[in-house]
Amino acid sequence: MPKQQNANQQITSDAAQSWSPRLVNQDLAPTRTQNWSWYNIFSFWMSDVHSMGGYVVAASFFTLGLASWQVLICLLAGICIVQLCANLVAKPSQMAGVPYAVICRQAFGVFGANIPAVIRGLIAFAWYGIQTYLAANALMLVSLKFWPELSSLTHSSWLGLSQLGWLCFGVMWLLQALVFWHGMNAIKRFIDIAGPAVYVVMLVLAGWILYQTGLDKISFTLTSKALSPGEQGWQMISATALVVSYFSGPLLNFGDFSRYGKNMQEIRRGNRWGLPFNFLLFSLVTVVTVSGTRSLFGRMITDPIETVSLVGNDLAVAIGLLTMITATIGINIVANFVSPAFDFSNCAPQKISFRTGGMIAAVGSVLLTPWNLFQSPELIHYTLDVLGACIGPLFGILLTDFYLIKRSQISVDDLFNDRPGGKYWYRGGFNPKAIAALLPAVAVGLVISFIPALHGVANFSWFIGVALAGGCYRWLARDEIGAVANLRGYRVAKVADN
Repeated sequence: MPKQQNANQQITSDAAQSWSPRLVNQDLAPTRTQNWSWYNIFSFWMSDVHSMGGYVVAASFFTLGLASWQVLICLLAGICIVQLCANLVAKPSQMAGVPYAVICRQAFGVFGANIPAVIRGLIAFAWYGIQTYLAANALMLVSLKFWPELSSLTHSSWLGLSQLGWLCFGVMWLLQALVFWHGMNAIKRFIDIAGPAVYVVMLVLAGWILYQTGLDKISFTLTSKALSPGEQGWQMISATALVVSYFSGPLLNFGDFSRYGKNMQEIRRGNRWGLPFNFLLFSLVTVVTVSGTRSLFGRMITDPIETVSLVGNDLAVAIGLLTMITATIGINIVANFVSPAFDFSNCAPQKISFRTGGMIAAVGSVLLTPWNLFQSPELIHYTLDVLGACIGPLFGILLTDFYLIKRSQISVDDLFNDRPGGKYWYRGGFNPKAIAALLPAVAVGLVISFIPALHGVANFSWFIGVALAGGCYRWLARDEIGAVANLRGYRVAKVADN
């Protein structure tokens, strides 16, 4: 495989002179350093799972009224679906060495790819600010714990944040920007440390709670609901769908990281350890911690920052909270900084670099005042439902085009070709069939989100979007199947499983 990769890179280098400057820059061009091992991919998923959001989601499944074995089945089923989808999304980007936004040119056209890129970028836009705000809250707790006199800076507020809140938010904003500014190698090193560090803190916290309460006080069913067999079945299906929905954002943009993978074998191995094994172990540690808080403090606490802050030892509190902050920085950079950086750079490669695209997201996240958005559950619910309704259709079209229409073939040169004769030029740089498949699927997702009577199926909007958009696009593009059977002279031809 390495010999094939080197040959492909040489072909790409020779052909790069003909690439359009409107479609390429140093960050969007095929990478020459595909050196990420399975552990780097494993660490990527650790950063996604080991977050405050992941903690709350995992704990919430044990409050549905299901037995522990039922919850574990749901978690395993959902995360295995995510693993399968991650392997599918990874392959085209690993083959071509390009990010998600560039791979989308194959389905949407060289300019039409800006549609999915902007949609995904806007989703990350909002979440970047929210995660930064959550990390800032943790930093504020640490500050007040050691310097109580700072409480005087919390009495007045501006645009929804106190003076101390603004200071902590600014510190977190700058720390994340500093890591990001040093590029993908720095990000890789950071997430290699961040994920395991949180595991250490979570295991220590769970051990401390077990020591305080005893094993007999830990329950794997954190609710007293009594469900009928039919209700249990529906809750299990809903929980499985929620696992997939939770990971739908980073899953869609997984190509931004799989492009650096050594080969698909390494990526599959990283996905296997980073998803089913990692997520289930993290969930077990989470439920031990959450269950123990009910016995220890008299109420169930699903916020890990609050749990850590209740530990008596000041040094332990500081170490725990700082590690939680590190974890939040990790997931924020991975899921909400790198992705919009590539997505926005794709819109104007010569004007927006990877760094500039990331800073656009960072600045925009402040202008959104995300702390106000986060404090309005109804608003954030509808906002994320609307944006989430687009993720499933984009995923369905991307995979249908690559695996069913193009038959796992990529013409790398044509990804950067803006001439009418290019394979991905379609009509004016846009693929009308992909757009026609996207619109009704998104419309259905919006209907599900805004009509109260349909909220019962809102958890399945991702699956509905994938099926509708993928099926519609498959039918509209049926005449193209097999038309690209003998691509030659390009960097990547059809590649067997590594």
